[in-house]
Amino acid sequence: MKGKLDPSERQRLIEEGKNLKEGLAALEDDLVELNNKLQLEAQCIPNMTHPDVPIGGEDCSTIRKTVGSSPNFSFPVKDHLQLGKELDLFDFDAAAEVSGSKFYYLKNEAVLLEMALVNWTLSEVMKRGFTPLTTPEIVRSSVVEKCGFQPRANNTQIYSIDDSDQCLIGTAEIPVGGLHMDSILSDSFLPLKYVAFSHCFRTEAGAAGTATRGLYRVHQFSKVEMFIFCRPEESEHYHQELIKIEEDLFSSLGLHFKTLDMASADLGAPAYRKFDVEAWMPGLERFGEISSASNCTDYQSRRLGIRYRPASEALGSGKKSKGNLAPPQFVHTLNATACAVPRMIICLLENYQQEDGSVLIPEPLRPFMGGLSVISRKSL
Repeated sequence: MKGKLDPSERQRLIEEGKNLKEGLAALEDDLVELNNKLQLEAQCIPNMTHPDVPIGGEDCSTIRKTVGSSPNFSFPVKDHLQLGKELDLFDFDAAAEVSGSKFYYLKNEAVLLEMALVNWTLSEVMKRGFTPLTTPEIVRSSVVEKCGFQPRANNTQIYSIDDSDQCLIGTAEIPVGGLHMDSILSDSFLPLKYVAFSHCFRTEAGAAGTATRGLYRVHQFSKVEMFIFCRPEESEHYHQELIKIEEDLFSSLGLHFKTLDMASADLGAPAYRKFDVEAWMPGLERFGEISSASNCTDYQSRRLGIRYRPASEALGSGKKSKGNLAPPQFVHTLNATACAVPRMIICLLENYQQEDGSVLIPEPLRPFMGGLSVISRKSL
């Protein structure tokens, strides 16, 4: 086109260029569609499984550790619903009128107890080198999917917002996982440790029965979540660190609990290995899950595009030049529940109930409740 051309030849080349441009645009549209289809197919494939994970359903999960013993009561044990009613701590009936079933109002000391649990947990986890965060509670559906959740599936736990590409979060794991999306992190920044407070929203599709009454299974709750981005070779170490933090927190509150190595069928798509903590709930007369800690390896980081560049020294060269930079690798991600507030409230009310109907506050929480040591019946 830059040389001398016959006008007819020039016009022919112009037309050819236009056709190439239009053909390229069509191919690019096809590529986007194919990539989307590939993403959907890939999301059906779960993570690999750690060789030590028990194979089978939930009943095949193994106990790693048992801490404490169940309290002995010399009086009839009440569940958290009865205690909450007598101590004027909850209002499920009004919440049902305002919002529907599985919602609740916290009242009086229960509000202080939630704030105390959140602030105490944050302060304890921050002592261990975690950076505190509050997160967005509405995120793009694509981020939810890249974290390994299925917002559009049948019986999904995710609330999707109509006429948008956004969802309410079911856990802070999702917005924290997306914090470094599509980035290459410096090796010197790793590990990145976050502790995030958020509200969580879950449809609880398919959940029913007495085991889900009261605060045990609700549509909205507050939670403190730990999240780590680390080098691949370090993820098993940090998985052990996360479960140790959880065990230390629950031991400090005097709870009787067991830690489980969850079986393969109960891992969910992202988890390579998952440890659950189940605490004794006297009023429910059973252990109930209060926490979990998952190593997701590079399952989420591949989808979210989170990589790091290993230090040049790791390649055996002290020189830093563009030619010998190490190729970027995907980080590993881990998440763990530090405090799921409603279930912690169940544990504390039921385990610390007294014969006179009052409830003692565990020592570590008292400074965060203005020194309050006991929840007593309100005087008329």
